[in-house]
Amino acid sequence: MDHLRANGFQVEAQNISDAQLNAVAIQGGVSDDLRSCHTAKVGGYTVEGHVPAADIRKMLAEKPAIAGIAVPGMPMGSPGMEQGGRKDPYDTIAFTKDGKKTVFARHR
Repeated sequence: MDHLRANGFQVEAQNISDAQLNAVAIQGGVSDDLRSCHTAKVGGYTVEGHVPAADIRKMLAEKPAIAGIAVPGMPMGSPGMEQGGRKDPYDTIAFTKDGKKTVFARHR
């Protein structure tokens, strides 16, 4: 949330149960293999995990026909997962409600 706030997003946190969070993710089209620890609704899209603000801005500007974007797991070096200088490569994945997945952005 700090990363998003620092990049101009207005963030409203809601502490909900794991069951409620799972329901929000499922309703948003997030498959099990894309799951992480945070789920957000942004401009009608679902954003799952430690997604960089630049990727969210790109999605909102381009308005692709997808359900949302996700960074599966918790890769080191992704926003909120900074550990010294360690940066593991990861991809931001675009997904549709019918299960189609494509690479939206690569982070190396």
